[in-house]
Amino acid sequence: MIGTGSELPSGALLLGEDRVTGSSGGLHHHVYPGTGRVNAIVEMAGAAEVDRAVGIATQAQRRWMSYPPDRRRDILFGLADLISEHHTEFARINTNDYGVPTALAATSVLTERFLRFYAGYVDKADGASTPVMGGFDLNLVEHEPYGVVGVIAPWNGALVVIGLAVAPALAAGNAVIVKPSELAPLAALRFGELCLEAGLPAGLVNVLPAGADGGEALVRHPGVGKIHFTGGTATARRVLTAAAQNITPVVAELGGTAAAVIFDDADLDAAASLSAHQGPIMQAGQSCACSSRIFVHDNVYDAFMEKFLAAVTRAPIGDPLRSDVLFGPVIHQAAVDRILTTVELAVTEGAGDLVLGGNRIGGELASGFYVEPTVFAEVDNRSPLAQQETFGPVVSVMRFSDDAQAVDLANDTRYGLNAFVHTTNLQRAHAVSRQLQAGSIWVNSRSDIQPQGPYGGYKHSGIGRSGGTEGLREFRQTKNIRIKLS
Repeated sequence: MIGTGSELPSGALLLGEDRVTGSSGGLHHHVYPGTGRVNAIVEMAGAAEVDRAVGIATQAQRRWMSYPPDRRRDILFGLADLISEHHTEFARINTNDYGVPTALAATSVLTERFLRFYAGYVDKADGASTPVMGGFDLNLVEHEPYGVVGVIAPWNGALVVIGLAVAPALAAGNAVIVKPSELAPLAALRFGELCLEAGLPAGLVNVLPAGADGGEALVRHPGVGKIHFTGGTATARRVLTAAAQNITPVVAELGGTAAAVIFDDADLDAAASLSAHQGPIMQAGQSCACSSRIFVHDNVYDAFMEKFLAAVTRAPIGDPLRSDVLFGPVIHQAAVDRILTTVELAVTEGAGDLVLGGNRIGGELASGFYVEPTVFAEVDNRSPLAQQETFGPVVSVMRFSDDAQAVDLANDTRYGLNAFVHTTNLQRAHAVSRQLQAGSIWVNSRSDIQPQGPYGGYKHSGIGRSGGTEGLREFRQTKNIRIKLS
């Protein structure tokens, strides 16, 4: 390993209980975004490794379902215990993986919570016996696993997706093939190692870092019963097209241009602080939950902007391995180029007034991939700046004059994953939340995914749900058995 001064997991594939090198997808030189230097060499899976993984997972899934429910439950609880023991390690790996600041890197806490939540469902009553018309037959409704599930995780939160998708898939009785992005594969590989240590059957969880070719091979494989995909809309279209070959069902959690609506009765200090974190600061705007469109009531627009800009500029910027840093780099040079091009076009087209940032950060951070927190004011909501997902530290601030206009502006997008409402009026909070077209509405709060709540999008932001009992049902298929008695 080069460039971090600390040991990182092996970049070899995890197939069954074997760490595999010499894979058909070649090698990927993983770059630490904080310095632009290579810190790991990662094996890349191709079609051959995917095919092998499906065969191994199929056998492991049969073994898993031969265990009594209480044994499967206890193994998953044991895995959660192991995750808990390694939170500090996982945070360090996350920072090296994709440059998330250490202060925000403990996403394995969510993985642990989801594992505990879904482990509790393994031994609970399921299915039903229902009457049928015109007879006294025994009519059973049962829920069974799909078999092998493919989980395609994004670079900006593999451990979160492991909690959202792998935990319920295992609890439902499936085997899993995790395909993390080659841009951030190390935490997923370490998770796979802990699965073996916890006593899951070898091959029940396989981890195959791969690019587009490996991902397509996974989606198209006839031995995969379901796909859970997290990523962008353009890639989702390719996933859905490939899955159609075998009529493979897909859960898709996609991106968004989430709205934050600041009413004139809001606590402006809290709204400004939360909007700064949820907008440009959190993961440098590289999260599907980021609020890139901020709508502010006319009566408090100027006061909010003063507080908001102050909150944004207070966030410490620097190497994410430093414990005091809250704002780190974007993922790679291509992201820097894309974000700066978006800013340049917005200025050229007059989409809004650039009031903060808009440049690459130089000096001692010049070798890394840093873009200033960037704020546009008085933005046209129909402009590409507002309507297209920048996936970087760029936000648009706009005005509204009444509740109806706020709802119309917030809903005027093809996306609908998250929305944020800031108000101290309980009636308004309920009314506006029900009118907003998004899968998750956060009132006077940041996005705070927990296992009890289903998470997923409206419109172009996704299909299906992760989390809650809805997320468990995504990994089970329903069977009706009727036994003639009369």
